[in-house]
Amino acid sequence: MIYAKGYRHDETLRKSFCTLANATFGIDFEEWYQKGFWNERYIPHSFVWQGQVVANVSVNLLSLVINGEKKKAIQIGTVMTHPDYRRQGLSARLMNQIVEEYENEYEIMYLFANESVMDFYPRFGFRRVEELQFSADIKPRPAIDRIGLRQLEISRHEDLDFIARFASQRRPVSQRFGTEDSAGIFMFYALYVYGQDLYYLEEEDVIVMYRHENECLHMYDLVSKKEVDLKAIVEKLASVDTTKVVFYFTPEDEGIVTDQTVWDNGLFVRVNGDQLYPVKVNHPLTSIA
Repeated sequence: MIYAKGYRHDETLRKSFCTLANATFGIDFEEWYQKGFWNERYIPHSFVWQGQVVANVSVNLLSLVINGEKKKAIQIGTVMTHPDYRRQGLSARLMNQIVEEYENEYEIMYLFANESVMDFYPRFGFRRVEELQFSADIKPRPAIDRIGLRQLEISRHEDLDFIARFASQRRPVSQRFGTEDSAGIFMFYALYVYGQDLYYLEEEDVIVMYRHENECLHMYDLVSKKEVDLKAIVEKLASVDTTKVVFYFTPEDEGIVTDQTVWDNGLFVRVNGDQLYPVKVNHPLTSIA
């Protein structure tokens, strides 16, 4: 069995990786690669048997912005093993390899795990951390004409380029807690998850990823090159029936009074030295690998 990493331009290994990811998660990474969004910050670490990727743990190099300060971070993701090769300790070997290889290259290492593997990651020095989900009540208001709000179509080359440029130049969604250098992950969500929920708000010069469900406005992300007026954006997007907005990031606008609910999203954190992961925050949804 061969250990391989960082092989995105190796067509054979990449396509084998994509096949395993599709079988495991139902998503084909190949489009993400072909459109140029799989960059050098996303690094698969894999075991290969007879030319086929059979186990993988990926590393995402990015920065966390905590109270305005940038911290070097590594996010672990795309942990998967082919069914025929499970229970052989391959994921554990890859985790040990990554922890050792990147030991002096990060301040915070973290990942999001599902319920079936909660006992796995503490073996490697990770501890479970609770997050908060933020929401706010909205008072009923008259219907408004949403002039200057344009839905973006990822199937249109011009719109996809527009979104990608914004993502590459974006300001962190929050200086209280946000991410930088995560444009590739954002574009993954744009392609595979929220492609129908992207809008450009011209007056604010911001791309908003949001969706209305019943009386709730779900705000997944705000992509802007400058500081935004969150309250004004919410007011422009809320419909006459909207009574609540849920934020999938940590809002920092003092004009909005938020409710906070403990949310266990399977976050595990490993810190280097005396670094601390902040409490009472919500990791931006579109930066989760």
